Amino acid sequence: MTAQPGLLEVPVPGGVRLVGRVSEPAGDAPLAVVLLWPALGVTASYYDPFCAELAGRGVAVVAADLRGQGASLPRAGRASRDGYQDLAAVDWPAMVAAVRARFPGLPLYLLGHSIGGQASVLYAAREPKGVDGLVFVAAGAVDHRGFPGLRGLRILLSTQLVALIGTVWGYFPGHRLGFGGRQPARRMRDWARMCRTGLLRPSGADVDYEALLPEVRLPVLAVSVAGDDLAPPTAVDRLCAKLPAAGIERRHHAPAGQRAPGHTRWARSGAEIAQEIRDWAAARHGSAAG
Repeated sequence: MTAQPGLLEVPVPGGVRLVGRVSEPAGDAPLAVVLLWPALGVTASYYDPFCAELAGRGVAVVAADLRGQGASLPRAGRASRDGYQDLAAVDWPAMVAAVRARFPGLPLYLLGHSIGGQASVLYAAREPKGVDGLVFVAAGAVDHRGFPGLRGLRILLSTQLVALIGTVWGYFPGHRLGFGGRQPARRMRDWARMCRTGLLRPSGADVDYEALLPEVRLPVLAVSVAGDDLAPPTAVDRLCAKLPAAGIERRHHAPAGQRAPGHTRWARSGAEIAQEIRDWAAARHGSAAG
């Protein structure tokens, strides 16, 4: 029987509280720790089965709710002013420091799903030695050029519409529209700008992220997932291309004889992906993969 995850609460300036769900291996000390950042509108608790798979393979996990999602507060509303800059410059560093303190001495990897991967790239540009590596699962650049055929046009139009709705409404009411949950308008404008321009240039940025990205030399494991229309392999490749000096290993998850897992369902039955991450992490630190 898998133990229920514990909680790691991290206050950050501005009345924000980030909450992570901690899953640890039973028995032996972990070989590494993964800090998992979810997709838009997906709570950290959704990843519990996947985190249990990692913990069962000797990897500790902290699945952190994005600001305003799940247990992390405050909820997005008309007073919200945060965007990708706040994720990369405030929330990611605060949670990384808390996870380092909770698991001292262990290699720490960021695992980003969708927006979690995009913001992790920004964080790595700011803090190229802040973590020991990056893992992308179903995380691609939103750049419309990374989507084949008419899908590129559709995603371009839909992201701009989302940004417009967020600007007019004061926040994006995704919980009512069936996509992405409640999100700050600025976050969705940053997302739409990335789709339109292909550039990681969030509003309010205090550094030139695009200029810093070529300096990132971290190891990266990037996994695309079969049936994923929101982060197809071409979009994952485009996000990886933002890190030309990184040591990137590309994998594609397409379980034989099973329904294609798509953008989010992989997290409910992620044994194969968990094993790939475990083996990759072990190889980084000279351990024998099991």
